[in-house]
Amino acid sequence: MKKSILLLLFFSSFVIQGFCGEKSRYKKIYLWQNVRGMEVNVRDTILFAPKDTAVTETKKAAVVICPGGSYHHLGMPHEGFASAKWFRSVEVVPFVLQYRVAYNCHHHPAMLEDIEMAIKYIRENAEDYGIDINKVGAIGYSAGGHLVTMAGVYGGSRNELEKIGVPAEVSLRPNFVMPIYPVVTMQDDICHRWSRRSFLGHREYTKELKDEYSMELNIPDDMVPTYILACRDDPVVIFENSVRLEKSLVEKNIPHRFAVYEKGGHGFGMKDGWFMKETHWNEDLRNWLEEMNIIN
Repeated sequence: MKKSILLLLFFSSFVIQGFCGEKSRYKKIYLWQNVRGMEVNVRDTILFAPKDTAVTETKKAAVVICPGGSYHHLGMPHEGFASAKWFRSVEVVPFVLQYRVAYNCHHHPAMLEDIEMAIKYIRENAEDYGIDINKVGAIGYSAGGHLVTMAGVYGGSRNELEKIGVPAEVSLRPNFVMPIYPVVTMQDDICHRWSRRSFLGHREYTKELKDEYSMELNIPDDMVPTYILACRDDPVVIFENSVRLEKSLVEKNIPHRFAVYEKGGHGFGMKDGWFMKETHWNEDLRNWLEEMNIIN
């Protein structure tokens, strides 16, 4: 027993060191700092931006990384900074978003405001990071997958920042989205109830409310290119969530890929675990990014 505990502590120390090492490459951008009326949110919303980015004549793509956590907490190490490390390796400029969640008593529209603010920051500061403003995407895991899909769905037709008096002269919509084992629907039959409760708060879940935030029911004709990944054996978010999203993309003839795995469960992110070693799923994602001319 004692030996097992020591081995666990030894392994954990390497995980923590790896997380801290990658995190040290980023600076904290407090997106709501100096925004009138939003001062209370300054410490809850942080965009981790790369400290050192080589600016070249060839502009790079960028990605906002939204970890999951049922809209209650955030899986920053394995879904946030592990993903950032991989995107750096394929010459995509990564930004890890610590968005507001229910753990700190935040509900919709806080999350959508945060991702819009992140995209606003990236596009307005694109020259400093060597970014092509027409190649700003978003990847999200689990509830984060719902968030990035929502940004793709509503980013072109609604402006949450405008509602709170924050001007934006750039598009707040990502150019492509990558929902990974995503929460998709708010419908009673297959929704992830913890995510729904954290997202919408304690209120009456009317049909209108559930329909509005069920992404499969709201895919626009001009939805951005989408990469979905899900595992049939997912014990947390029912696989049918992704099936319904993909069906809606097919019906609208939206460029997309649906990567399906029989086994893998939920929550693996981009950590170097058994699922990554067995599937190398990030290589399929890389191929898709190349096919979409997002990376070379």
